[in-house]
Amino acid sequence: MLNTQAIANARYRETNIEAFEELVRTYDNKLYRVALRLTGNPEEAKDLAQEALFRAYRGFNKFKMGTSFERWLFRIASNLYIDKLRKHGKYRFESLDEPIPTKDGYVQKTLPDLTGNPAEIAELNELTDKIQAALQSLPLNYRMAVVLYDLEGFSYEEISGILDCAIGTVRSRIHRGRRLLRKKLAPYVYQGTEIGVG
Repeated sequence: MLNTQAIANARYRETNIEAFEELVRTYDNKLYRVALRLTGNPEEAKDLAQEALFRAYRGFNKFKMGTSFERWLFRIASNLYIDKLRKHGKYRFESLDEPIPTKDGYVQKTLPDLTGNPAEIAELNELTDKIQAALQSLPLNYRMAVVLYDLEGFSYEEISGILDCAIGTVRSRIHRGRRLLRKKLAPYVYQGTEIGVG
């Protein structure tokens, strides 16, 4: 005869796994986008997102249903990224012009042709590169706040929970991050044009 507690525990785990999978389907793309903006590197972003999901899965039994899973997940990801930077002690930049090594040699990076106009594509790609480089050069706290607010649409309150700081600090980091971005991107934007990150 089966132990009723064992059956209850198995049902609880099964329900939790189903709930976790549903939440992951909702947030995995957004998590990857944030990771990509933070790291500036698709492979690092993929690794960061996967590690955050793995940590969230391992700790899911501690997650309080009814609270914000998104905030909890992004806090895990941001802490992982901060820990990684502390461990390595430096930022890494990746050129879009540098070929990707493969087992058969090298492959050139390409971007999709969305408009059909090569001049416009080149100009857009150059500006995108400049924006990403400027974003990567921001101090980490500013970059995280700007990415979460301007690019991913989190509220001040949500960012406060993710970064574990006061709302006033979030506002200050966003303001200072935007100011630094404007300064860094000024040579690439027409005079009088407001720089939008998102």
